[in-house]
Amino acid sequence: MTSSPAEEGKLPSRLVRLRDRDHTRGHLLVSIAALSVPAVLTSAIGLGLFQIVDLHFLGELGDVEVAAAGATNHTLRQFFMMLFMGLGVGAQMMIAQCVGRRDTEAADHVAGQVFLAATAVALVGGFGGLVFPEALISLVARDPDVIAAGTTYLRITFLTLVVMAAMQMFTAILTGAGDTTTPLIITFIVTPLAILAEWAFAFGHLGLPALGIAGMALGTAAGSAGGVGVAVWALFSGRCRVHLRGAHFAPDGAALRRLVGVSWQPALHMLARSLMLVFFMWLAGKLGARVQAAYTIGLRIEMVAVLVIFPIANACATLVGQNLGARDLGRAWRSVHVSFAIATAAMWPVCLALFRYRAPIVGFFTDDPEVAAIAAEFVAFSSVILAFYGLYFVSYRTLQASGDMISPMLISIGTAVILGAPTGYFLAMGADFGARGMWIANLVNATANTLLMTGWLMTGHWARAHAAAEGA
Repeated sequence: MTSSPAEEGKLPSRLVRLRDRDHTRGHLLVSIAALSVPAVLTSAIGLGLFQIVDLHFLGELGDVEVAAAGATNHTLRQFFMMLFMGLGVGAQMMIAQCVGRRDTEAADHVAGQVFLAATAVALVGGFGGLVFPEALISLVARDPDVIAAGTTYLRITFLTLVVMAAMQMFTAILTGAGDTTTPLIITFIVTPLAILAEWAFAFGHLGLPALGIAGMALGTAAGSAGGVGVAVWALFSGRCRVHLRGAHFAPDGAALRRLVGVSWQPALHMLARSLMLVFFMWLAGKLGARVQAAYTIGLRIEMVAVLVIFPIANACATLVGQNLGARDLGRAWRSVHVSFAIATAAMWPVCLALFRYRAPIVGFFTDDPEVAAIAAEFVAFSSVILAFYGLYFVSYRTLQASGDMISPMLISIGTAVILGAPTGYFLAMGADFGARGMWIANLVNATANTLLMTGWLMTGHWARAHAAAEGA
């Protein structure tokens, strides 16, 4: 996974050094910066900027379209994205430990099996979206107009899950290998393409018919397809830290079983959040289409902030995985401490800005004063959650990188089932707090998650378990 002199000439030297840095030695701050800064930029451009523009386009189409996209993306599609994220977490852990052991061929082989597994999951989702779109959207939407718009949007979104899955696996694989620079370069190409495609398909520009919400789904798929084309070229050409060849795609039962064995727990971990989103979207639907639209806007804004935290936590996971593979437990612990400090320091300015400017930020996405007021209240609560949520993200990604997939899953599912969902229903419906009850419950659930996850990490059980396994 090292580059030849000829290959190095094809990229600026600083990017090559970032891509090929050995994260089992050297200054930790430099390693975290080398991994997280490109990943933050990738998230900011590929997800943050795209989400903002995407939501703005939806807002121009109308509140019904906003609610329909939210009901699909933040609930139903989230189920399959959860499975992809589980595979990505398992892949990142396995590849990082292979790289730490200097076993590059094993890392390449794992990458091929990851793409096989993700494709199988995406095809199942595509079939469901083709056959049952209206039944699926009706699970979380009540308004007939939202159901009608959502049916079209969901069908196209689910049929194109395979390209979205491929992009997600590409990023997870290279992140585990310690290369977050190549996904950033591809993002610079893909994001403008996706935005242009949405604008053209949805509003009828560049000689295309105006397809409305269907055009939004097609535009997103077109951008992802372009990214997959570039990613496939990069992986097969050997211009990144994973070099795929045809033999790596031959199904390997043992490798697939191990991948699934370390992926289902993080998938269920994500299921806890997905079920909370589905449940809250259902609650919002019972409170009215305006509340559902406001919740969608609030989630999109919150996601932009999460895109700052998650790359830092992901960088920590790569460092922990590679250093455990290199049998340097002390450096793995130091990676956690440094990541805690960086994640918290990075989020405070973001949270203060969200709280202070929540009204004008929300106003960018809707002209409806009632929707704007509800969404602004959501953002106020969310800014408090995000101030300390870096601890939660770093903790659960560290545990997963060490191979402890069970504990994060149990903590997240337990808090969602025992605390988050019942509190939300009681406050929103039983105590007549309305939408504010949902926001309070979200705060309670996030606080419990953070305390439990960070507390379990700091007991050091994951480190002792790894040390015992290495000594056996």
